[in-house]
Amino acid sequence: MSKSFAISIVRTLRDQGHQAYLVGGCVRDLLLKREPADYDIATDATPDDVVRIFPETYAVGAQFGVVLVPLPESERAAMGEGQEADAEQHALSGHQHKLCIEVATFRCDVGYSDGRHPDEVRFSRDPKEDVQRRDFTINGLLLDPLSDEVLDFVGGENDLNAGIIRAIGNPELRFSEDKLRMLRAVRFAARFEYQIDSATFEAIRKLAAQIHQVSRERVRDELTRMLTEGH
Repeated sequence: MSKSFAISIVRTLRDQGHQAYLVGGCVRDLLLKREPADYDIATDATPDDVVRIFPETYAVGAQFGVVLVPLPESERAAMGEGQEADAEQHALSGHQHKLCIEVATFRCDVGYSDGRHPDEVRFSRDPKEDVQRRDFTINGLLLDPLSDEVLDFVGGENDLNAGIIRAIGNPELRFSEDKLRMLRAVRFAARFEYQIDSATFEAIRKLAAQIHQVSRERVRDELTRMLTEGH
């Protein structure tokens, strides 16, 4: 995935008067001197703003504030990839998704009745509010790629340096929002050879039986990643 394209999206959003940062796993990996598998962007631009600024987009998760911006045709061609789906497509294969940059609006999530999707999404203009809904502190970092400034509202840099997997905020609440996060904690601990924070581990132990509420397909995919990801 193209870091330069992700930076160009950030720059374009900034030029249009919006806040925009790299966020999540790509920031974690960059700080660890690893090559990110993909790049995600968080912004105060609404999905409508993003679609207006980048006309060729996939509004696959606009109700949750998520819009996919595909790599330019020239970069897809250089990768030996074609993109036959048009911008009105609402379902992308995992392979096609990898040829896009995910641009997500700052938001806070309210309620998770189904244990996976928020009942209500409230868009925000505050990046600090946005990161509070994320899973682990090491995935809650923001990076300004134009200045290389890291925004850390959750202690993620300290945990990254100390080798700790720690849920953001209340661990039980984070896991009740999506039970699969319990397996993700174990996967990250194994991948990076980190320790799971004691409060986070206790919440996993307490809620472990609830993993059966997660679909077999999602559990299978997570276990496959756990077994195939390198250190």
